[in-house]
Amino acid sequence: MTSSAEILFERRGAAGIVRLNRPAALNAVTHGMVRALRARLEDWRDDPAVTRVVVTAAGERAFSAGGDLRRLYDLGRAGQYEEALEFWRDEYALNAAIKHYPKPYVALIDGIVMGGGVGVSIHGSHRVAGDRFHFAMPEVGIGFFPDVGATWFLPHLPGELGAWCALTAERLRADDAVAAGVATHRVRSARFPELLDGLCGTVAVDALLAAFAEPVSAGPVSALRPAIDRHFAAATVEDILARLDAGEPPAPTFAATMRSKAPLSLKIALAQVRRGPHWSFDDCMRAEFRIVSRVVRGLDFYEGVRAVIIDKDNAPRWRPPSLAEVTDAEVERHFAPLARELILA
Repeated sequence: MTSSAEILFERRGAAGIVRLNRPAALNAVTHGMVRALRARLEDWRDDPAVTRVVVTAAGERAFSAGGDLRRLYDLGRAGQYEEALEFWRDEYALNAAIKHYPKPYVALIDGIVMGGGVGVSIHGSHRVAGDRFHFAMPEVGIGFFPDVGATWFLPHLPGELGAWCALTAERLRADDAVAAGVATHRVRSARFPELLDGLCGTVAVDALLAAFAEPVSAGPVSALRPAIDRHFAAATVEDILARLDAGEPPAPTFAATMRSKAPLSLKIALAQVRRGPHWSFDDCMRAEFRIVSRVVRGLDFYEGVRAVIIDKDNAPRWRPPSLAEVTDAEVERHFAPLARELILA
């Protein structure tokens, strides 16, 4: 086993095993972890003795709750925008490398998986949900936007689930995640060690996961799907809110949740979900780098991190403070070309 403390790597049988190793920080993904994982994936890609990659995480609370937001906040507040952007440049390149990886890439997810944790799991070929699985993309609540490839994967969820996830930050549990395609298999947490042992052998990954997988029941979100598809199909954030306000419970609750989020982030997120189906995966990643290059020089991200993570007063002061003050031109500015675009090798 080799280690950078934050992330561990091991060759065991036919498998290359990755262990996210920051349990006290809910396995938040740092820049060092991004670089180390990318380098190791390149090594294993060219190693014929490694036939599959398995990603696990330390602790029981989280697979990974996101990126290292405090570090990015500190860099931005110090005006070190280019250094902060190097994190996202490398992270998005890692997301693309996982998406295009030529070998089975199996994420064993038991706990919270959000933001950056989604980026190192959902693009792999197999995503296994344990009993504690909780998926969410909560970025609009901190003045950010759904990234790590969300422009690609959210629009590819059934119906309007992608828009619902992006705009409300609501969570999917294991059964709903499998039904939506966020996860590919449901396995009881108690069987994860046995499954990991099996994945180190030579049995084909698909056959092994099929043998371990549990039947999926209808999750709580399944009953909401008709209403979600109806309300979130509206063309604008304002129209979605109007439909939710007039809808049956829990629609008004979703509207109240959305109104607590950053208005600019909501409009950017809806634009991502609407445009993503027309773009390739790599085009989606390039668009996200264009967006983050503007967001990092804005105000809402820092205010959101302050309110939710640093001061924890949960009272962000968004700028602009209302949807009516977010112009179409301001949204479009975030998608405009850059002098230095994201390069995906």
